[in-house]
Amino acid sequence: MSQIPREIISIIETLEGAGFEAFVVGGSVRDLLIERKPKDWDITTSAVPEDILRLFPDSKYENDFGTVCVFTPNPTDTSLAMVEVTPYRTEAQYSDKRHPDKVEFGKSLEDDLARRDFTINSLALNVKTDEIIDLFSGKRDFREGLIRAVGNAEERFSEDALRIMRALRLSAELGFHIEDETLVAIKKTVKLLRFIAKERIRDEFSKIILSPAPHETLELMRVLGILKLVMPEIEEGHGVGQNKHHVYTVLEHNLYALKYAASKEWSLEVRMAALLHDVGKPRSKRGDGPDSSFYGHEIIGAKMTATMLGRLKYSKQFIEKVSKLVRYHLFYYNVDEVGEASVRRLIRKVGPEDMEDLIKVRFCDRIGSGVPKAEPYKLRHFRFVIEKLSRDPISVKMLKVNGGDIMKIADIEPGPKVGQLLNILLEEVLDDPKLNTKSILTARIRELADMTERQLKALADGAKKKSSALEEEEVVKIKGKHRVK
Repeated sequence: MSQIPREIISIIETLEGAGFEAFVVGGSVRDLLIERKPKDWDITTSAVPEDILRLFPDSKYENDFGTVCVFTPNPTDTSLAMVEVTPYRTEAQYSDKRHPDKVEFGKSLEDDLARRDFTINSLALNVKTDEIIDLFSGKRDFREGLIRAVGNAEERFSEDALRIMRALRLSAELGFHIEDETLVAIKKTVKLLRFIAKERIRDEFSKIILSPAPHETLELMRVLGILKLVMPEIEEGHGVGQNKHHVYTVLEHNLYALKYAASKEWSLEVRMAALLHDVGKPRSKRGDGPDSSFYGHEIIGAKMTATMLGRLKYSKQFIEKVSKLVRYHLFYYNVDEVGEASVRRLIRKVGPEDMEDLIKVRFCDRIGSGVPKAEPYKLRHFRFVIEKLSRDPISVKMLKVNGGDIMKIADIEPGPKVGQLLNILLEEVLDDPKLNTKSILTARIRELADMTERQLKALADGAKKKSSALEEEEVVKIKGKHRVK
């Protein structure tokens, strides 16, 4: 057993010195068993909240479940700054399928451990003797790699439906199988997840996506009917065949793309984009068999992604980034076909800070299609071009003139025309960065200032069409070559 931090020993010694029992419990014991540093520490004790508050005057008692937050002075680790100390307790009916209607303080450690979710979380550690108290065969289940509910599995999930997601998350994180009776109970109670707050489901779902093999757990979620409740749009790809360039169905392809992202230990944003990059294919599919097509699926998929992630209450920043990666994952690049201006326009849309993640999603897409090599020469060259163009102007903020300069040179008042002229200048600079000098832009502003509103509008519209046409041209090229996107 790993060494117990001095802060934990000190709290337990204080409780025991006052005549109470105290043990380390739950996930912290589980982590110690697999020789992983616990993220947090939990202590259970025969002391009631009033006793704990008396022994630790600086502690906080802020909930209805008896848990007291004990603050430790000068902690050796941030995870030890606050330690939760909870009295032995029993719990009554769970009307909301999440929280007990009534909590009563128990008389024994067995009372407390019997209310816990899974056997591997029902272990208690005596820090004095280094003995693990195992009343529900948790150590056996550790050895056999099983997630098993404590007592009656159906009752445990009916009490707190979030335990369904926890079972899957623990299975994904530890590489354990869910025991048969526990699996049957999940199937029977899965609809109770509707009672759980989206934020809580989101947190568990994110941990699954960040696990070593999330693709396996997502497939299990589909079989159990959980995926349909959490992200039903993903399941739309089940059984949807692709064309002659794909050996997998849409869902299989997305799961294999996620598998590759996980193997590289990439971020949650990249993993989520890998999972969702082709989520729009079922809704965009035209035809069937080897010549079917999925035109516009990246646009449809980006909108679906924003809806799905919004429903699970992900942050605005997270939603925007993942949706953007889905939207532009189809970028086309061939060394001798795509000019630097096109790449600048892509960088402008995606943002230079997210270009590397966009390339990673492309790698996932390739491997998920059964391609043996994630990074062909053209993608290596694309990386080189991005680095080369990283200092080129891609936004109006990077122009050598600003709105104030335009008003002064063109002798105009603040208004929409200033933005119109800035956008015209930017489109021209995107084509040729050498134009981005104060003198050249000043001369160009004077030329633009002499134009009529109709001429300026035509020029601005032409710039927009040019930008759009470049993207459409690239998409048409890849569609023509592969007929898969």
